[in-house]
Amino acid sequence: MDESVYPHIDEGIARRRHDLAAETRKAFSAFSRQVFADGALSGKMKQLIAVAVAHVTQCPYCIEGHTQLAVKQGASDEEIMEAIWVATEMRAGGAYAHSALALRAIEKIRSQARDSEPSDERPTT
Repeated sequence: MDESVYPHIDEGIARRRHDLAAETRKAFSAFSRQVFADGALSGKMKQLIAVAVAHVTQCPYCIEGHTQLAVKQGASDEEIMEAIWVATEMRAGGAYAHSALALRAIEKIRSQARDSEPSDERPTT
């Protein structure tokens, strides 16, 4: 298989996306600039957060783009890798935390099975 599942975003694709929804694209670009501007969090910190989130959402475009932007904002290799480890822990932690749902489902089905079993007790007269 020579063709990637993820096409390279060339000028043609960028132009087509813009042309199909120009006003929405313009609004999204303005929103993105505002979100990543320095504020209570620095632009570098925001890019590190974006790197972590990109790994959780598993978006290859976002991983590459936000990693590059984090480096341009001054993030070190170690900071980027730590952000990725935070994302890894959060994703794994989320799976572990949701085990409570499975345990509840197990208990529910076991309880229903016990309730539907015939009783060994004889009725008293």
